[in-house]
Amino acid sequence: MDSGEATTKLSVPDMNCPSCAGKVENALDRLVGLSTYETRPTTGTVAVTYDATAVEEHDIVAAIESAGYDVTDAAGEGTAGDDATDSSDSIWTSSRALKTWISGGFLALGLLFEFVLTAQNATVGTVFGSEFLVADVLFLVAVAIGGQEILRNGYYSARNLNLDIDFLMSVAILGALVASLAFGEALYFEAATLAVLFSVAELLERASMDQARDSLQELMDLSPNEATVKREGGEDGEGGEKTVPVEAVSVGDIVVVRPGEKIPMDGDVIDGESAVNQAPITGESVPVDKTAGDEVYAGTINEEGYLEIRVTSKAEDNTLSRIVEMVEDAQSNRTEREQFVERFSAWYTPVVVAFAVLVTLGSPFVLGTAWSTAVVYGLTLLVLACPCAFVISTPVSVVSGITSAADNGVLIKGGNHLEAMGSVDVVAFDKTGTLTKGELTVTDVVPLHGNSEEDVLRCARGLEARSEHPIGEAIVAEAGSTGVPEREIDEFEAITGKGVRAELDGTQHFAGKPGLFDDLGFDLSHVHATTDGGVVTRTAQRLCDRNNCLDLLEGTVPDLQAEGKTVVLVGTEEEIEGVVAVADEVRPAARETVARLKELGVERTVMLTGDNDRTARAIADEVGVDEHRAELLPDEKVAAVEDLIEESGAVAMVGDGINDAPALATATVGLAMGAAGTDTALETADIALMGDDLAKLPYLYELAGDANGVIRQNVWASLAVKAGLAIAVPFGYVPIWLAVLAGDAGMTIGVTGNAMRLARIEPDR
Repeated sequence: MDSGEATTKLSVPDMNCPSCAGKVENALDRLVGLSTYETRPTTGTVAVTYDATAVEEHDIVAAIESAGYDVTDAAGEGTAGDDATDSSDSIWTSSRALKTWISGGFLALGLLFEFVLTAQNATVGTVFGSEFLVADVLFLVAVAIGGQEILRNGYYSARNLNLDIDFLMSVAILGALVASLAFGEALYFEAATLAVLFSVAELLERASMDQARDSLQELMDLSPNEATVKREGGEDGEGGEKTVPVEAVSVGDIVVVRPGEKIPMDGDVIDGESAVNQAPITGESVPVDKTAGDEVYAGTINEEGYLEIRVTSKAEDNTLSRIVEMVEDAQSNRTEREQFVERFSAWYTPVVVAFAVLVTLGSPFVLGTAWSTAVVYGLTLLVLACPCAFVISTPVSVVSGITSAADNGVLIKGGNHLEAMGSVDVVAFDKTGTLTKGELTVTDVVPLHGNSEEDVLRCARGLEARSEHPIGEAIVAEAGSTGVPEREIDEFEAITGKGVRAELDGTQHFAGKPGLFDDLGFDLSHVHATTDGGVVTRTAQRLCDRNNCLDLLEGTVPDLQAEGKTVVLVGTEEEIEGVVAVADEVRPAARETVARLKELGVERTVMLTGDNDRTARAIADEVGVDEHRAELLPDEKVAAVEDLIEESGAVAMVGDGINDAPALATATVGLAMGAAGTDTALETADIALMGDDLAKLPYLYELAGDANGVIRQNVWASLAVKAGLAIAVPFGYVPIWLAVLAGDAGMTIGVTGNAMRLARIEPDR
């Protein structure tokens, strides 16, 4: 970024439709010094990058306001301030709503005199030879009150050379009034109907658009505005607690969070313990226990205990803020359908306006209609000329899908990625940390020669206590969790490539690969398993005829290794005491996730791993993937993804977002597991599963597929309704009120409501 380049994000809450955005864009086009700008009517924001040496922020604000829209918030203060998004209640009691209701009252009175109190509908005056009846005057009052905002917006549209619905409606209302005087046939009812119904339509559109904005606003409202900070000293020289705005909290400060309070900042727990509800960030349905040293996120809820947290990031840089920012920015990545709609809409309005002119001028000659009727037909077509519902059908669906996913712990970084995920044919998984937990654990303990499981673990713990190998750490952790006591250790020595040796309570012990004990002279084909009432332990298989004899070399060890486990033997120079098997456990949800993806329509599942083929095959069989490719280096994973794309089409790659970055970037859609709090994963992946929950993958696939379906429904329904109404107008089948309610308001509400259905999709619990 150049030294003079700056970026600002402005909240323009009244910019709630594509035509509104068009006026703002035309106004910004006249400013010198803007690098890029993006209008987002679905969230009511404008993002602008500009040269600060050539133009200032207040110039940008002035340009937007010259298009007729107030700017309520600016310069990184958030997407919306307190006034940025009105509630539905305030919409229906706003000044425009009050004018609309009053205007509607005068329209109703005019209809009463026109069709019921006909005897009282007397002439009250004459202008340019045209008589004005009581009903006509009431209709004109309705136009004067209800049409103010329409004509105001139409003026700004004309000023900014934008052929939008406000301009077209203004022309239609004024055209009806002028035609009434020109042809001597009153069209005041039509003008009043346009003013009232279009105002109602605008209110309905604003209310429905605010529903689409609510889900993002809920994300923003998750983080509290204040934090209780524990200070070392105060004005009286003593330490204490002080409540301050979150913006005033610095990295390194200690914040205090009591039961039931929201955690205000990202940080590490330094004191206390509690269960924390992380659903707002990771989507986890079960609270997670937090103790000293654990990481916590802003916006999560402290369920029960007292916590002191050392802050690790500023308010604007915390995980929740990054999620909100990425959800907002996701609108800039337009889907293919959005690009098609934008190209089509650029032609649609001029064509329909030209058709309106043609119908107005040609229908008296071709269809024999009266000129006044022809004018009404033309005005009706002008109402249908704006493609608002058509243009908004895709972005409102994308916003609904993306914000719904964010509520459930899935961060989708663009509408294009949501669309692509819905068309995926193949899902490729990394193994370690994705299908498996990524942490070695003890899975089996086989005691031998009269020793118990506790004896074996006690010996193994003593031998591995000084080892830094992950296998040793797993054994020590298992022994510690089962309460196995420690042993006195002397003369520890690592035997390169084979295992470890040490004196435990004065006796030489060994732990390592079967080959180590083979070198010590043991007959691994003939050892005796410890039994309980004559029943050999679960993993002790292949008994020989002699007193529970096990063949470790040909039986037990290969069987365990075939399950993808690493085998460690433990014993002395005289006796093998037992066998310990260690493995990276498969995630409990892995098999169900793979099966569910196939149910939802994924054609092929593949596991890509750098692990050996034997382990990879065992894991692949356990989770049920269609195929596996083992012993892959990072560049070979990339080549494998490229092959899958060439063979099968769209491919989603699921990995940890760091080690698998090249493969994630190569795939059609890259998904990172457990990305909460991990900057690299958030930046690398197209989609981030914020929690360490593989079960969110089927939910995401279902959501993306339904989103694509909703977008198709919205696009074609809005286009079909508009086209059908336009074709029917010249034949007199579409009154002007129907064009307003069905063609404009009805379709806008319809596509928005249809898009909101995506919020009902939830992950399986």
